[in-house]
Amino acid sequence: MSVINKIRERSGLAVGVIAVSLLLFIVGGDLLGGRSQLFGGNQQEVGVIDGQSIDYQDFNAKVDEIRAQYEQQTGRAPAEQEMGQIREQAWNQMLFEIAYQKQFDKLGLKVSPEELVDMVQGNNISPTVRQAFTNPQTGVFDKSSIISYLKGLKNLPVQQQAAWASFEDNLKSNRLREKYEGLMTMSVFATTAEAQKEYQAQNAKANVKFLFVPFYAINDTTVKVTDSQLQSYLDKHKDEYPGTDSRSIQYVTFSVAPSKEDSATLYTEIKSLARGLGAAQNDSVFAQQNSDVRVPLYLTAGEMPQQLQDAIPSFTQGGIYGPFREGNTYFIYKYGGTKRDTNFTARASHILIQTKGLADSAKADARRRAEGILKQIQGGASFEALAQTNSDDGSRSAGGDLGYFKNNGQMVKPFESAVFGASSEGLIPRLVETEFGYHIIKVTEPKTNVLYRIAAIGKTISPSQITRDEALRKADQFASDVHTREAFDTKVKEDKSLVMATAERIPEGAAQINALAGTEVRQIVRWAFNDKTDVGDVSEPFEVGDQYVIAVLTNKTDKDKVTLNDYRNELTAKVRNELKGEQIISKLGNATGTLESIAQKYGSGALVETAEDVNLATGFLRSAGVDPIALGKTFGLKPGKRSKPFIGEGGVLMMETTSITPAPAVADYTMYKTQIQQNNTSRISLYINEAIKDAAKVEDKRAKFY
Repeated sequence: MSVINKIRERSGLAVGVIAVSLLLFIVGGDLLGGRSQLFGGNQQEVGVIDGQSIDYQDFNAKVDEIRAQYEQQTGRAPAEQEMGQIREQAWNQMLFEIAYQKQFDKLGLKVSPEELVDMVQGNNISPTVRQAFTNPQTGVFDKSSIISYLKGLKNLPVQQQAAWASFEDNLKSNRLREKYEGLMTMSVFATTAEAQKEYQAQNAKANVKFLFVPFYAINDTTVKVTDSQLQSYLDKHKDEYPGTDSRSIQYVTFSVAPSKEDSATLYTEIKSLARGLGAAQNDSVFAQQNSDVRVPLYLTAGEMPQQLQDAIPSFTQGGIYGPFREGNTYFIYKYGGTKRDTNFTARASHILIQTKGLADSAKADARRRAEGILKQIQGGASFEALAQTNSDDGSRSAGGDLGYFKNNGQMVKPFESAVFGASSEGLIPRLVETEFGYHIIKVTEPKTNVLYRIAAIGKTISPSQITRDEALRKADQFASDVHTREAFDTKVKEDKSLVMATAERIPEGAAQINALAGTEVRQIVRWAFNDKTDVGDVSEPFEVGDQYVIAVLTNKTDKDKVTLNDYRNELTAKVRNELKGEQIISKLGNATGTLESIAQKYGSGALVETAEDVNLATGFLRSAGVDPIALGKTFGLKPGKRSKPFIGEGGVLMMETTSITPAPAVADYTMYKTQIQQNNTSRISLYINEAIKDAAKVEDKRAKFY
């Protein structure tokens, strides 16, 4: 009875508590979950597209929908890297549904039900549908298989029916975008005047002699740059330095590298595995079960690591080779004989003189240049050195080396025929022409189709828990001793084992910082962009791969407010070069006499060079490089005339035009019109996307959540 009385006495309090509880239940999610407008706006906002707020839950629902489709198609859950791609796809879909659809509606663009039927099973089947219903064994597309599938769709599981509905929605979206881009593409046009100008730029030639004093001829330390000079330059070039939201950090790393003890333990283990591999009846299964690294069972000599290649002459059936160390992995190999491959493998180097998109006269010049290089090599010049200075291919940095490749279409046909037609290594004594240009080819390893059966075990050295704990202890000690940027710098100077790295202007969505990569990097980026992190703050240790990272925030930039510090390094370089240019011009004075005498009078740093057959489109001025201002001066001078000293891209120049050969007269500029239109059309999709995003005032805030 006393209990009932107490309840009655406190009923008023209970009603009050219940009322407050109900209120919190109804609005608590909004108040406490970050959605309340009373406490600083919607904290669950993933972004804004064309004024429409994208809520985290709505966005996540779209992500879950695409993830479910992925899992159904692949039969597995996506990895973290794939989840990043899925989130990007979800964002692009929302961008399409909101911003793009608005543009489609303005133009009245639609995909009718009849058009969709035609795309799926009619006379104009979509390439996407065609690909999905092509027999992978025969490569043959069968329209009847689509019709059969659609007839049985109602009997399929609900998930498959939903997947087909989503597939059709994507077909409609893609068709709408194709229509829109088609309209935009049809608006791209090149005038005859533009084509004529392009023709002249490519085909008019000039021979020029010039004096060049590079900026680096004056030591940077001798030229002082003030903040007022930097601000003045920034004010004059505002369009070149847009505001961005970014962060700059400095950081140190504490490596969790395997210790000598870890290495010794693994070495003992792999020697034991070597005995097991040698005795194994089914060595390929034994290797697969015990290896950390998957290695193909059959390898060409070129696919082998160098240490195993060197052992080929000593191969014996069933022999064990190794252990060989590659980085942090020990390998052992068991040789099991050879067989012949259906394809041949070879290795070659090349020098490419590109001709793609060039006019006939320019192609003729390219051929003459290639023939000249070939003759130099035949005369004893270094192939590798000439590749580094002349090749128009990315392999130039490796002396033209293309590595190993097979005769299965990896290379274009003329190139492949030349390499695999050679019976031995060495220079091919003729130019090989392909769609890309003229190739000078050296076969470095002739063709072979011998495959070696190699059962391989690779065991990677990983740090023990003791090693990992020691690295974390050092990182924690550093973080506990350092709380300001000044203390951070002092500590790094005191401890010579630490190396400080710098990362400038990191965007909020960055997934990599210098060489640091992986999903863990996002922790550092989110810390740097956290509103509570101020310039000078030092982070706790972040675990990134096999190391711990401690960072200090050194700078913030704001897209709505550009300051000198945002671009200090770039502005300093620009202003310093301007000041150097003025110094050089002042020292040259009213120079007279030959360019050689002017250079001699100027002193150290002044060069006199010549360049022949340069054009406005792709002209290259040796030490001065590509300099549009200098090229313009060259073609603006009459033969025999000289320009005054002027500031160019890389220094101060004086141009003296020796001769100008006008472009031959032609009646038809169609090819150049087409060239300009193709160049512009190839970028239309990118331009459309950027224009629509700009018009929709897209704010992407996903980086705060992922």
